[in-house]
Amino acid sequence: MEHELKLIGLSTNHELAQKIADEMGADLMPMTINQFADGEIYERILESVRGADVYILAPISGEVNDSFMEIMIVVDALRRASAHGINVVMPYFGYVRQDRKTKSREPITAKMVSSLLEMNGVQRILAIDLHADQVQGFFDIPVDQLLAAPLLSDYFLERNFTGEDTVVFAPDHNGAGRARQFASILEANWGVINDRAVQEDIKSPNGIVGEVAGKRVIVIDDIIDTGRRMVTSAKAVKYAGAIDVSVVATHGVLSDGAAERLKNCDEISQVVITDTVEVPAEKQFDKLKIITVAPLIAAAINRVRQDKDLSGLLRSRIKPDIKI
Repeated sequence: MEHELKLIGLSTNHELAQKIADEMGADLMPMTINQFADGEIYERILESVRGADVYILAPISGEVNDSFMEIMIVVDALRRASAHGINVVMPYFGYVRQDRKTKSREPITAKMVSSLLEMNGVQRILAIDLHADQVQGFFDIPVDQLLAAPLLSDYFLERNFTGEDTVVFAPDHNGAGRARQFASILEANWGVINDRAVQEDIKSPNGIVGEVAGKRVIVIDDIIDTGRRMVTSAKAVKYAGAIDVSVVATHGVLSDGAAERLKNCDEISQVVITDTVEVPAEKQFDKLKIITVAPLIAAAINRVRQDKDLSGLLRSRIKPDIKI
């Protein structure tokens, strides 16, 4: 028996939640979300969810602690209101970069957040481009990881960024697999930037592994946070002879002056991201292109509800809306 579908959009990236609802031909549930004077969050669901299959549409981003608490509070409310299924769609999973212990006495915060969600009653997680694949193993509930590459690659294919004239670079060795896969879609070559070398000297002969001179370069990562690494990478490949540099990422966190940094970098011709993280108007600039993931998430929810395989969404391309 298919249970009634209910969609909840919280305050973090509510615009994306509304786009997903529109794609599905559904409405977001009415809710009250307030903050008391001391910062405590109050939430109330304004219609019945008894026996319903509920999808919470909210990233852990922006004010990450508040956005996480909003999710935890509404999950508690749903569980107490006898929802049949409690599913959390996190386009961006904040804290995901703290996925391993590299120094003594460090926490693995991504694991802690995963455990708290599961302990609170979440039954399924749907996310886009987790920072590390092993994060899926932090849960003992189903985790569906979607990929933004089909959407992002379409943008470049439609602009003929393909073949021998294009090279896809990872900004460090950890992203080599992502660059290789993206280059495969574009039928282009790929390479790796030695981030330590170029941070010391963008002219370092050891800074670039791959052919650059006379090429259009795409530097791809999963997250743009401060933007410093992307700026350094762009300067390094441009010095090495690239004729055009685009920087690409799924999640545009854009913190700590990143928007100004990218905007003012003459070596970068365009910055292409998705709307997994809301980009406020004051952080938008002419070179920034935002591709919506709403069709991808809507299709995934429909397939999950119909017990269909999601693997087709990892390969096929869904026509995106692009804000330019």
